[in-house]
Amino acid sequence: MQNNHLRTVKIFRYDPEKGGEGHFQSYSLDIPQPEITTILDVLLRIQKEQDPSIAFRFACRVNMCGSCGMVINGREGLACKTNVAHLPSGQDITLRPLNHFPVIKDLVVDMSPFFAKYEDTLPFFEPIEQRSEPYVIKPDTKERVDIAMDTDCIACGCCVSSCTMVNNHEGYAGPAALTRAFTLLADKRDALFEPRLTRALDSCYNCRTEFNCTEVCPKSISGTRAIKYIQRLAVTHLKDIKPLPPHPAEEKAKNDPKPKAAEPDTPCSCKCHELPDPSRRAFLKSTTGMVGLGVAISLTGILGVSAVVPTLADQPAQWVPVGNAASYPVGSVNTTMITYKRKQAIHTETVNVPILIRRDSEQDFICFNSSCTHLGCAVSWDPTTKRFECACHGGAFDVDGNVIAGPPPRPLDRLPWKLENGIIMVEVV
Repeated sequence: MQNNHLRTVKIFRYDPEKGGEGHFQSYSLDIPQPEITTILDVLLRIQKEQDPSIAFRFACRVNMCGSCGMVINGREGLACKTNVAHLPSGQDITLRPLNHFPVIKDLVVDMSPFFAKYEDTLPFFEPIEQRSEPYVIKPDTKERVDIAMDTDCIACGCCVSSCTMVNNHEGYAGPAALTRAFTLLADKRDALFEPRLTRALDSCYNCRTEFNCTEVCPKSISGTRAIKYIQRLAVTHLKDIKPLPPHPAEEKAKNDPKPKAAEPDTPCSCKCHELPDPSRRAFLKSTTGMVGLGVAISLTGILGVSAVVPTLADQPAQWVPVGNAASYPVGSVNTTMITYKRKQAIHTETVNVPILIRRDSEQDFICFNSSCTHLGCAVSWDPTTKRFECACHGGAFDVDGNVIAGPPPRPLDRLPWKLENGIIMVEVV
C-alpha cells in the first residue's frame, strides 16, 4: 500500500573539517499532518530519528527571533513559520542555507557580514534633545503609520539572501539595514538625519526594485518601499547629503584582478564612450538647470508613489474557492489549503494558506483564519479535546474560536464566506 504521507527531504550538508562544495543528502520522512507540521518540526524529527549530525539554528519557534531563516524549496523563509502544506505535495522538500553568507556548517551561516553592514547605516536612535518625560506618540499619527510594519523587522536575513544586488555590490547594506534606516529617518526626534541619509543613500543606489525582499519577508515588510522612501528623501533634502568616501568593501572589489574585455578589432567611431559616467548623486544635484529641475520634480512624484503605495494602500478583498460543500460533513471541522494571488502595487505574490472550516448544518459554515491571534502560529483542530490548539505556546480556542487557554489576545479571526453553485467561497485580502 502506497504511503501518501511519505516525503523526501533533501538537506544541504557541509562539514568545515572536510571542506569542499558541500552536497545534498536525502531523507525520507512520514508526515501525516502537513497542515500543522512546520519545516522546523521536520528538521527536528530528522535530527532526532535519523541523523543527529545535522546542524541548523532555531530558538523561539514562534516567528520572532529569525534564527531559523533558510532557503526552502528555492524561497527564503523561516523554518518555524513554513508549514509542509505550504509546499506542493508532489515535490521533494529541499533545504539549503541562506545565499550570500559564509556557511559554517550545513544550514548554519555566519551572520557577521549582515550585522557589519547593519551597523554601517547607524541603526541606533540618537535623540535631538534630552527629556525628563517620554514623548507621547499616538498610534494614528502619520509618522507612526508610515513605519508601523517596518519596526517589526527581526533581522533574519531572508531579504538579504533573496537580493541579487547583494551579490553584485560588496558595499551594499541590503534591505534589512535600509529598512532600519528608514524607520529612523522618518523619526523627527532623531538627531542623525544627515549622516544617516548620506550613508543609507549610497546603498540605495544599488537597489534595482526587484521586490525580492518584499516577496520573502516573513513579517510582510517591504524593503523596497523603505528604499524608495529614502530615495525620495534624497530628492527633497539634497543640501543635507554629504560626500562619503568609497566603502572599503567596494574598494577591495575594485582592486581584485578581473579579466579584461577583449579589445574590438575596429575602433568605435561613436563618441558615446568619451562621455563621463556621472554618479547618481551628481545627477540628483544637477537641479540648477530646467532639465535637472524637471527630472527632480518627476522623480519626487515617482518615488513618492512607489514608496508609499506598495504597503500603505488598502488591498482589495477577493473571493477564493475553498472546495465543494458536499465534501465537508455536517458537524465536522476540517483544515483546507487555499491558493490565491495577492497584489501590492506592481508586486504580485502567490499565497498558500490553510483555513479552518466548521460545518454546522446544510447551509451554515464558519470559516476561521488558521493563524493564532498571538504570534501567527498555525492553529489546528484537535478532535480528542474538541478545541483549536496552537502547539507553539499553549494557546487554545473553543469550537467557536474563543480563547480558553494561553496568551492569545482575542478569538480566532473569522473569514466571510458564501456558497456559489455548491462551492464554498471565502473572502481574503
